[in-house]
Amino acid sequence: MKKRKGKLEEILSKAKFYDDIDLYQVSYRDFNSIVTVTLKEFIFLSSNFEAIPINRIVEIKKGSDVLYSKSSLKKDL
Repeated sequence: MKKRKGKLEEILSKAKFYDDIDLYQVSYRDFNSIVTVTLKEFIFLSSNFEAIPINRIVEIKKGSDVLYSKSSLKKDL
């Protein structure tokens, strides 16, 4: 039985394959801080999600629209 993609995986897949990847910003946890980079840069830095796992992503924006936000973002800071 196939595992259904979650919301985060759907957003990343759409951005990579069906949309302009340069429009997306990713914020992720890096030790005790939050770093924001373009999705293209995040994929490069994370070595396609191996060096920085997908579960460290706390927010994804397309322009000024927030597409994904981890609910525990405020608790982690």
